[in-house]
Amino acid sequence: MASAIFEIDARDGKARAGVLRLAHGEVRTPAFVPLASNASVRGLAAAEVAVLGFEMVLGNTFHLFIEPGHAYVAEMGGLHDFMGWRRPIITDSGGFQVFSMGHGSVAEEIKRRRGAGKSRILSIEEEGVAFRSYADGSERFMGPETSMQVQSSLGSDIALAFDECTPFHADRDYTRRSMERTNRWLDRCTAWHAEHGPHGQVVFAIVQGGVYEDLRAKSSAYAAQAPVDGVAIGGSLGQEKEQMREVVEWSLRGLPHERPRHLLGIGDVDDILHAVAAGVDLFDCATPTRLARHGTALVPDPERRWRLDLKKAPRARGSREPIAERCPCPACREHTRGYLHYLARRSELSAARLITLHNLTFMAALMRGLREAIARGTLDAYRTRVMEGKAP
Repeated sequence: MASAIFEIDARDGKARAGVLRLAHGEVRTPAFVPLASNASVRGLAAAEVAVLGFEMVLGNTFHLFIEPGHAYVAEMGGLHDFMGWRRPIITDSGGFQVFSMGHGSVAEEIKRRRGAGKSRILSIEEEGVAFRSYADGSERFMGPETSMQVQSSLGSDIALAFDECTPFHADRDYTRRSMERTNRWLDRCTAWHAEHGPHGQVVFAIVQGGVYEDLRAKSSAYAAQAPVDGVAIGGSLGQEKEQMREVVEWSLRGLPHERPRHLLGIGDVDDILHAVAAGVDLFDCATPTRLARHGTALVPDPERRWRLDLKKAPRARGSREPIAERCPCPACREHTRGYLHYLARRSELSAARLITLHNLTFMAALMRGLREAIARGTLDAYRTRVMEGKAP
């Protein structure tokens, strides 16, 4: 059965290049989706993000629920009008923020850095999650219907079903029970949306199941039979890259080929290359913009994990080179590494802004290169070039 919103134009092995047709426009895939967590891609105007070539951004349901509140955004005309972004928007479910309130970031949880007593979660029950707001400490609640209502008020093009992002260190029994509860929450999300969802908004399910192959298979099978338009892969995917890639492939096996697949929270270059080859269509991650705020630029240098720390790189001071040769971004076109080193060391706002423009230009070029390679049937050769530091 063909997807109502997704058309695959080309294949190269398991990789696909296609078009996602949504209420506010088209998204060419594979695509990277910059985070506009608080209704803003930090440091940039919405129009600048569009000029860089991005066709969709991600709004954070949980944070917008806390501040300024979904009712306020609705009063302001919805998230598109509120932030001045006229292209598609995907909103997450809030499930990952439940995870982070209890366990910290994925890295903190895997490395057991989160201390006892720091959790803001009060309870995770069948009805949903009770927690203390990070803004004012008040007790709040989010369940499947809450998440759908918030995303409906925001008016996003894609709403994600509410889920529990199971921590890496959860045992198998808890992971199984959590995954089954996420499945039941999916049913409640689709039921609410069928009755109350705004015209034109579509829903994606989220595959959970931790690092257990059979649980991932069950979750994928449940998502495949659900009345949704696409599927996202979420949860703690493992402790190391190889484990993460294995879990992603488990999650993909049972998914319908005709529906779009979104890998949540993954943005490293090598991980994107692997996931595209495995059949993933969409990605979102804070990495490019977060690195920029800390003075780190993305460069074609796999030996340094595609990173150049302009604050600390010994050759940056006094360098008259751009961040990257042939890069068309304003940071490279108009400024030197030496200047950006100076700005970053002083924590100037212009440093974060310029490096953000550069990093998103890098990500746009990477995704464009992947789409073109799939269309030509040369994906393996393009992946090799990227891994050798010769592209994007």
